[in-house]
Amino acid sequence: MRQPWRVAIIGGGITGLAAAVRLRDRAPAGTEITVYEQSGLLGGKLRTGELAGQAVEFGAESFLMRDPAGGESAAVTLVRRVGLADAIVHPTVGQAALAVDGRLRPVPGGTLVGVPGDLEKVAAVAAPAADADRDGGRPLLGPDEDVAVGALVRDRLGDQVVDRLVDPMLGGVYAGRADDLSLVTTMPALARTARVEHTLVGAVRAAQAAAPRSPGSPIFGTLAGGLSTLVEAAARESGATVRRDAAVRELHPTPTGWRLVVGPTRDPELVEVDAVLLAVPARAAARLLAGPAPEVAATVGELDYASVALITMALPEPELPGLSGFLVPATEGLLIKASTFFTTKWGHLRRPDGLALLRASVGRYGDETSLQLTDDELVATVHREVSKVLGTPLPSPVASHVQRWGGALPQYTPGHLDRVAAARTALRAAHPTLALAGAGYDGVGIPVCVRSGETAAEEIITALGGSGS
Repeated sequence: MRQPWRVAIIGGGITGLAAAVRLRDRAPAGTEITVYEQSGLLGGKLRTGELAGQAVEFGAESFLMRDPAGGESAAVTLVRRVGLADAIVHPTVGQAALAVDGRLRPVPGGTLVGVPGDLEKVAAVAAPAADADRDGGRPLLGPDEDVAVGALVRDRLGDQVVDRLVDPMLGGVYAGRADDLSLVTTMPALARTARVEHTLVGAVRAAQAAAPRSPGSPIFGTLAGGLSTLVEAAARESGATVRRDAAVRELHPTPTGWRLVVGPTRDPELVEVDAVLLAVPARAAARLLAGPAPEVAATVGELDYASVALITMALPEPELPGLSGFLVPATEGLLIKASTFFTTKWGHLRRPDGLALLRASVGRYGDETSLQLTDDELVATVHREVSKVLGTPLPSPVASHVQRWGGALPQYTPGHLDRVAAARTALRAAHPTLALAGAGYDGVGIPVCVRSGETAAEEIITALGGSGS
């Protein structure tokens, strides 16, 4: 393979930018990296905006500080790599609540994404079934089995635990339903212990015991200047050529690599590269794969997404509880599914004038009719429903913002990881210089997306003949 290499990264979200940084660090000197982003903005779901004169996140809010093995998360490592470690800040208030039966109740401790490891601790929120979780004399899951989270928990603990605890927890992360989402993908630690333990409570406790513990260490972090500073720094440190408003419409294999068809149909640009890293949502990836890898495209294209809207309001001196926010079970019949009290949760956002920032999310998979409301209707509905949950009228907002994220959150049905692994294996066999990365394959959250991009970059480096470092 000739050097320097030419690598195209399609997708300018945090996955693609993390891949670009990894390529810059590990590929031979002089490697030409080009990031193609079809919109005018980099960062994907990382977007810091401004409301009432203050920086506020209109997309992802924070990142996990630790990885599942207890080490520094990939997001933190990237933050350090691009020189932003001193900007990391942590929540000052961590306690959240659930809106159940019209009032707020603290999220019970001892759960794993809402699945209880102690039934007594959740009794105030959800009553387990009378004959809950009996030992059937065998592990809950077979060696290669995957099930929907809701199916397993309903069978072992009853409907209330799912509807009031697990479903709102998963809904807050995935905007999906516990009855549809894969246990192996969304709760891998629990899936592992469920292959050994005979009860669900026992599996939760085993998963918690196996998790590395760092007492007193913060779980979440964000950046004082906003997460868009990470986007900007990653783009800069990668040294990549960034092309905004550049839609890649087709991919064609050539004897030495790939030909990209970029731009409008009437005046396309043809670009020759040695390797391509696809860091776009699954459906966009499927369209590009349809020519060179139709079977992989068919598998990738099956993944569905949920759409959501985030409504942020600036409120003059509201009476807010000392909580980071609250989750809303679908059974409450409200449009909102979660709310975050930004200026309570994040001390660095508090203002001397008492103006508070509050954000709520709407939109659940399979029930996105709420997103047909106008921006003004969404703001009014959120204002009314949050007031109802808090039991006191909120003051009228002095400013508001509605951010709509169409097709934002992947919906991982049972068997997802096996399908992804098979697709990647087939793609590597046919086209080793073409790699897939992103939330559509490996999971949601900034650390997972960063790691996904870095792993794909390493695959490209290997396929092209190894590192120059």
